[in-house]
Amino acid sequence: MTESKTPIKARRRTPAARACRALALVTAAAVAVTGLGPVGPLATPVYAQERVTTGLPIIRDTEIENLLRDYARPILRVAGLGNHHIKVVIINSRVFNAFVMDGRHIFVNAGALFQTKTPNELIGIFAHETGHLADGHLMRRREKIAQAQTMSIVAMLAGIGAAVAGASMGGASGTNLGAAAIMAPQATIGNLLLAYSRAQEDQADHAAVRFLTATHQSAKGLLDLFERLHNEMLFDHDVDPYLQNHPLPAARVASLQRMAKASPYWNKKDPPALQLRHDMMRAKLSGFLESPSTVLRRYPLSNRSLPARYARAISAYRHSRLSRSIGLIDGLIRSKPDDPYFYELKGQALLEGGRPLQAIAPLRRAVALSRYAPLIEILLGQAMVATNQKRYAGEAARLLQSALRQEPNMASAYEQLAMAYGREGKLARADLASAHAAFNRGDIKTARMLAARAKTRLKVGSPAWVRADDIVNASASKNH
Repeated sequence: MTESKTPIKARRRTPAARACRALALVTAAAVAVTGLGPVGPLATPVYAQERVTTGLPIIRDTEIENLLRDYARPILRVAGLGNHHIKVVIINSRVFNAFVMDGRHIFVNAGALFQTKTPNELIGIFAHETGHLADGHLMRRREKIAQAQTMSIVAMLAGIGAAVAGASMGGASGTNLGAAAIMAPQATIGNLLLAYSRAQEDQADHAAVRFLTATHQSAKGLLDLFERLHNEMLFDHDVDPYLQNHPLPAARVASLQRMAKASPYWNKKDPPALQLRHDMMRAKLSGFLESPSTVLRRYPLSNRSLPARYARAISAYRHSRLSRSIGLIDGLIRSKPDDPYFYELKGQALLEGGRPLQAIAPLRRAVALSRYAPLIEILLGQAMVATNQKRYAGEAARLLQSALRQEPNMASAYEQLAMAYGREGKLARADLASAHAAFNRGDIKTARMLAARAKTRLKVGSPAWVRADDIVNASASKNH
């Protein structure tokens, strides 16, 4: 911003200038109408931070993703969306929020995972978001926004005409009349959209209770969560986006309460094993995302529960000496020797602690116990590459190829694969893997250059050559 040399009191606007100023304000209002936010009520990542098409920073972790998949799967099935391949995506944000923006993902903030105290609360959120998807709210919201834009433009043109006419008559009353003609329709449009949004939220509540009942689950968790958030809003000026996008008037809460209590499953509790998994998820997020002092406040040394020990072990690995953290992780493994995520944690701690060779054994165990989870395969492949020993290059490449069949958009895995191929002397395949990595990072220029170079070293028409050619052509079309 530059500072004007003209004194403010010396500036005088002509009627045309005032009209242009009003036009700018109304245009801004129209833009704001289109940005009402996503549909739905509702650091360092745990494994690796990638970006989905929205550009949002996300958290990837096998343990947490498996839990959320188990939460969402039965809800999506009874909603008729079981075959739509809808994924739950965890956003690396500490504020409470969850929403849907397309028909393929349910987005949930790490803050929402951490602040939901029971599985039932979080499952209730997924049921509500699924209600938006099942009832077609995304498409209808877009239609309403398009209508609002049209209404906004008409109101703007009428208002500008009134403003110019008022200014030509002279006097403050004429100008004020024009401003009122502009702003009144804008307020009406905003109120109509807000009322429409509230209607959708009410419909999603009804759908959520219906889905929870169909899966023999209680809606009490969703109601408890809404009431807790509503009470916190009364005393907190920094309102979470969840509440901004999903207003909770008393009538809505009362309606939800009536529906929830009518369910035969109102008093049904979460199974203890599921509650433990939920508590382990919250402990994991605390250990990775919170400071050591905060972790100790939440999980003091006097707390010997498995989640508390998990949080402290992760925090120690993140912020303390490696030897101390390995001792804590080994204690977890002794408590549950068949838990793949404790071995994964040990391998990750050793790898990031500069001991990749020692990380291989626990990561092998984690891969086997997790039934070859792709993210853990990638971590094992990374450890093998990090040893700088050629004897591991072939196995690392095979692991990474296997993982990428299930995670085809993970740039970091392609980078590790390129290094493994390079260590084997397979330079053309290394170039192709690097091209995939660049393409998935959005670096189209580099992807095209590497893929073109790979093509010169690959057999024409071979599967690898075709993939390289696809990147060159896709990159070229994207640039145009």
